[in-house]
Amino acid sequence: MTRYFLLPALFISSLAADDAASFGPAVMGEAVLATDFEKPVYQLPKSTWQARQGTRWKIAGGVLQGIPSSAEFQAEKSHHRGLEPRLSIPVTPAECVARFSVRFLEGEETTIVPFVEFGHHIVRLRFSKTEGVSLLVDYESLKVAEDKTFLYEPGEWIRIAAALKGDEFVIQVNEGPLLYAKHPVIAEPAPGGGSGLGVAGTRGGTVEIDNLTIWSAKEEAAPGWEKQRAEIPKMEAVQVREKPKK
Repeated sequence: MTRYFLLPALFISSLAADDAASFGPAVMGEAVLATDFEKPVYQLPKSTWQARQGTRWKIAGGVLQGIPSSAEFQAEKSHHRGLEPRLSIPVTPAECVARFSVRFLEGEETTIVPFVEFGHHIVRLRFSKTEGVSLLVDYESLKVAEDKTFLYEPGEWIRIAAALKGDEFVIQVNEGPLLYAKHPVIAEPAPGGGSGLGVAGTRGGTVEIDNLTIWSAKEEAAPGWEKQRAEIPKMEAVQVREKPKK
């Protein structure tokens, strides 16, 4: 488990005592969820933690840990079999700032997993040991940003900071470059009611989450965001797959 979390350099702490901290486009409001997972919990409340596809989750050993669904569950399903641990956190506000640590243990990466997403199929960061990280939007049909220098290592903690406000989204990995997305779908409700921060681990592997805080975003824009946004490297969106028909 990890027992530290450095604030990313891009978190802005104002010198004025009555000004709130911000990240990317969002000014941080109230913390809606904050936990270091120190207290073991084996039956997670579904109002906060929503295990997906029959996968199994618990709080133990100071982390939130997820494993794939049981062999019996997988044998009964033709799809959505829970071959990799998947979780969503429905208490995540529609506009928010989040920070947490995650690591992927054992298992195999696929063309889909592992990933972190905000809104099911809305905006997703996919991890690869050989290709870096890719930021995908709109049912993973468009790649809008990437960082080929960050190659995750199985078992190593990854520190994440992210913000979603309006049709804009930013995410930062291990205090590295900021990946940016702007797309109308980001401001829309997630399809099928799949809302909130979501995580998927490797196929047949384990995923662990630690030191999680999610804040609501205030209505006002973050100070200095326009200047900061202009300095973020941009790429032309690349279509990487067909968007599924509704």
